[in-house]
Amino acid sequence: MRLDKYLKVSRLIKRRTVANEACDAGRVLINDKPAKASANVKEGDIIEIGFGNKAVRVEVLDVRETTKKEEAKEMFRYL
Repeated sequence: MRLDKYLKVSRLIKRRTVANEACDAGRVLINDKPAKASANVKEGDIIEIGFGNKAVRVEVLDVRETTKKEEAKEMFRYL
């Protein structure tokens, strides 16, 4: 699944356009490498997102096309 779509479906970032902009600005890393919005996400990847002066690191546990709001937090684990 594309990185920008995963960030939206998992609700780490609310909108896909915002996820795209974060990737273009170089604020999103997959396995410690800068990632484009079109990068492929798979289970076991470590995603790091820079929000201002704070960074969020998560491990991808599940990749789904759609999910309910309550189940979205089961798609990743904070590190």
